[in-house]
Amino acid sequence: MIFFEKHFTEFLSDLEKNNNREWFLANKVRYEKFVKIPFEHFVQHLIYKFQEIDENLMITPGEAIFRIYRDVRFSKDKTPYKTHVSAIIANGGRKNFRDPGVYVEIKSNELNFYSGIYEMTKEQIYSTRTYIVSHLNEFNKLLADKNFKKYYRTIQGEQNKILPAEFKETAKVQPLIANKQFYYFSKLPQSKIFSKTLTDDLMKLYFAAQPMNNFLIKALK
Repeated sequence: MIFFEKHFTEFLSDLEKNNNREWFLANKVRYEKFVKIPFEHFVQHLIYKFQEIDENLMITPGEAIFRIYRDVRFSKDKTPYKTHVSAIIANGGRKNFRDPGVYVEIKSNELNFYSGIYEMTKEQIYSTRTYIVSHLNEFNKLLADKNFKKYYRTIQGEQNKILPAEFKETAKVQPLIANKQFYYFSKLPQSKIFSKTLTDDLMKLYFAAQPMNNFLIKALK
C-alpha cells in the first residue's frame, strides 16, 4: 500500500526553506491534504499491524502523533514549525518515552524508525543495569543477533562517565551498561517513503527490535 505522494516530501522540503507563520497559513491546505491526513492514515495502519502481534496495544493516531507546531518558549530556535512528522506507537503514545515502543519520524529526505527506551528514570536505569549484570550472556546474544545487527547495528544512548561500584566490572566487558538510554534506530532512504513495500519493510524492523524490547521490559519489572 502506498501512503504518500511526492507532494508529501515537497511540502516538508518547502517548509524547511519557509519556516514562518505567513507561509504556513498560505500553504495549510497543502499540509492538510498531502501531509497531515496521509500521515494519520499511515499511523493508523501501523497501529493495526502492531496490534496483530501485541493485543495489549491500545492507542489512536491522535494519541500517537506529535503536533507540527514547535514549543519555542525555552528554545533559541524560534522557527514555529517542525520540518518532519512523527509519532510514538506505544501505550501512552507521544507522552510515553519510558517504555519500549516505536517512534517513526519522516523528513523530506528520509524515514527514521526508532525502538527501545529513550527517556529513563534513575530507578529504571538502575533496574536495567542490574538485570543486564545477571543476564549478561542473554544481553550479548541479543546484541549479536543477525537481524538486530543488520537493521540497528547496536544500542545507542548517552552514558554515565562514573558508574556505581557494582557495575564497574561488567562495564569492562560490556560498556553499554553505562548507558542512560537504550534505544536503536534505522534510517530508510526517501525512496522507501513512496514504496509499496513500506509497511513490510517497517514490520521487519519491528520484529528485529522485539527480542531486545522484551529483554528491556523484563529489566524494568
